[in-house]
Amino acid sequence: MSVSYPTIIVIGLLLFLTVFIMRPVMAAESPKVGSFAPEFDLLDQNNKQQRLKDYSGKWVVLYFYPKDDTPGCTKEACNFRDDYFRIRGLGAVVMGVSLDDVSSHQEFAEKYHLPFSLLSDSKKVVAEAYNVLRGFGPVSYSSRQTFIIDPEGKIAKHYETVNPRKHATEIVNDLKGFIAASVK
Repeated sequence: MSVSYPTIIVIGLLLFLTVFIMRPVMAAESPKVGSFAPEFDLLDQNNKQQRLKDYSGKWVVLYFYPKDDTPGCTKEACNFRDDYFRIRGLGAVVMGVSLDDVSSHQEFAEKYHLPFSLLSDSKKVVAEAYNVLRGFGPVSYSSRQTFIIDPEGKIAKHYETVNPRKHATEIVNDLKGFIAASVK
């Protein structure tokens, strides 16, 4: 049985599309509530090294987002900005993470006066560790998810679905609940 040259090209193209373009980029599993959060070591918009271990003893709100200066991501970042002092007042720090580079984060933070760190995960290591890396073929992005990490470095809550308009308020309320429960 002979196969024609055009048939081979079509089969090859379909195989390429299936394997490299249409395959979602996903890691194995997100860290579970109660487990230790994966460590990170990333540069922020000010070229300052940020490591999870440096925040031992503090609550950390680690939010992943797809892209700087896009409508949903801007709304979410501005809401965190507007609730930033309430979150800080609860003893927590906020850090945003995307695959954008440091200069993109710097422009985004300056444009919207963001008072918290935006971490550049351009090598996709942290997005993979937290299982938030998504995409097709060569196009990758962080899905919009958030982790609250407790002062011991454990995942206290994982938000797999986030509404950018309401999320900061949700974080404030949940932090208040965690703190009240830890005092009892």
